[in-house]
Amino acid sequence: EVQLVESGGGLVQAGGSLRLTCAASGFAFDDYAVGWFRQAPGKEREGVSCIRISTGSITYEDSVKGRFTISRDNAKNTLYLEMSRLKPEDTAVYYCVTDSDDYSFGSWGQGTQVTVSS
Repeated sequence: EVQLVESGGGLVQAGGSLRLTCAASGFAFDDYAVGWFRQAPGKEREGVSCIRISTGSITYEDSVKGRFTISRDNAKNTLYLEMSRLKPEDTAVYYCVTDSDDYSFGSWGQGTQVTVSS
């Protein structure tokens, strides 16, 4: 059974940094695409960043380019999201996601809250 457990969220002032961590278990982590989604209050979920399994390429949502960095440690079955220069509009619940292909992302963690104060 795929399990994803996020941690590292919290309250931070605008301009600050946070590092989100996703501990994965129950599947062959290094054979899966991984990524981060987020959902702000009153808004739909949106993709933040992902690492494709087919090519290893990384993509970012436009508003986080240059501020967020996604990475994975296959030896530790862990996914990270380094977030810097945070803005109030980054406030959301952040979800770790995975799937065996690059597009489905059918497995989700429980989410971790990130709140950026102005």
